[in-house]
Amino acid sequence: MHAWADADHPVRMVQQTIPADDPDPKALACYGLLVSCPADPTWTQDQVWLRFVDGRPVSDVTTQFLDWCCTKLEKQGKVALLMPWDNASWHVSRVAKDWIREHNQQVRRTGKGVRMVPCPLPIKSPWLNPIEPHWMHGKRHVAAPDQLLTAQDVADRVCSYFQCSHEPHLSIAEDVT
Repeated sequence: MHAWADADHPVRMVQQTIPADDPDPKALACYGLLVSCPADPTWTQDQVWLRFVDGRPVSDVTTQFLDWCCTKLEKQGKVALLMPWDNASWHVSRVAKDWIREHNQQVRRTGKGVRMVPCPLPIKSPWLNPIEPHWMHGKRHVAAPDQLLTAQDVADRVCSYFQCSHEPHLSIAEDVT
């Protein structure tokens, strides 16, 4: 792991052993949006909006995150969201593309809401996404080389680093039949 450290005492990640019966998730997924508006003179600084995911980041959860972002942006008086997107399967899925198209059509019809403009990034070019340096520094800040963190610990550290509130987790609603 790259980190500032004394040459005689480099930071070393220690592999931790997780008990087999541990109910805590072994991984934690998180959606993030870097909100920047350089054309708005009232915009003071960039913000990172986060939502953690119960389970895996799949298309249905992606659309929940996009809806949440658009609602927040609309409350701030914004009319469009320019989204640099990598080629994650949940970004390029038919479900996500159809949802964005239908959302934009509704915004056009009603004149209310935030239009979304996905900007696909070239394959294998994550450095072109403006949020990537934020993720990299966040991971370094959150990492605990010598201890095992719970999912709650990780979420708390991430929210603290990005100075954002811990919103309810996104999840796929289970069918009740």
